[in-house]
Amino acid sequence: MERAAYREMADLDQRHWWYRARRTILADLIRREAMPPPGARILEIGCGTGHNLEMLGRFGSVDAIELDDESRALAERRLGREIMSARLPELEGVPGDYDLVAALDVIEHIDDDHGAVAAIAGKLKGGGKFLMTVPAHPWMWSAHDTVNHHKRRYSKASLRQLIEGSPLKLQKIGYFNSLLFPLAVAERVASKARGKDDADVKLPSAPLNAGLQTIFAAERHLVGRLPLPPGLSLFAVASAI
Repeated sequence: MERAAYREMADLDQRHWWYRARRTILADLIRREAMPPPGARILEIGCGTGHNLEMLGRFGSVDAIELDDESRALAERRLGREIMSARLPELEGVPGDYDLVAALDVIEHIDDDHGAVAAIAGKLKGGGKFLMTVPAHPWMWSAHDTVNHHKRRYSKASLRQLIEGSPLKLQKIGYFNSLLFPLAVAERVASKARGKDDADVKLPSAPLNAGLQTIFAAERHLVGRLPLPPGLSLFAVASAI
């Protein structure tokens, strides 16, 4: 990611509807599908500025990895202790035997995504769970992907193939951020028609921010329970054999 994008994330991640609703959905998905044991050992790979660490900490003791120095410093202030720096797929110096590893919008940044998932599998204890999210639909590639140094967006089929080609057993896969997907597509088409492919993320007005958060967060009742129609993102939960 560009450094400005990290600073923007840190400024918005506690207020913006997308971050807030997404954490609500992911927490519910972890609770129902990953089901970490009491006192679970949890690792977040690519924690950015640390905006998911408090949510993950509800399920156990959290370790984290972040490569960017500025973002890691912000995340360390949030976590209250040191955060590791290690690259995928090597994960050099990272201990194993985790109950849950989360890579939330991370794997799309890695050239060797197959090697990355295989390396993550090696950090899980037997029966441990891997939760990943990625941006969906290659045809939706935009300036946002370029600024954030994405290597790819995934189809549901390609994400399934990634997991099934790894040492992990796929447990659940599906779309989320589906309720707002038609609006997102319409905005993407309109932006391109205007010749404006904008990568900026801005905080909407308070009423709009609250409304979008309510709509997006409502998916927590559906994600992992019902197959949602196409959305902006994909998730997968897999287990170590």
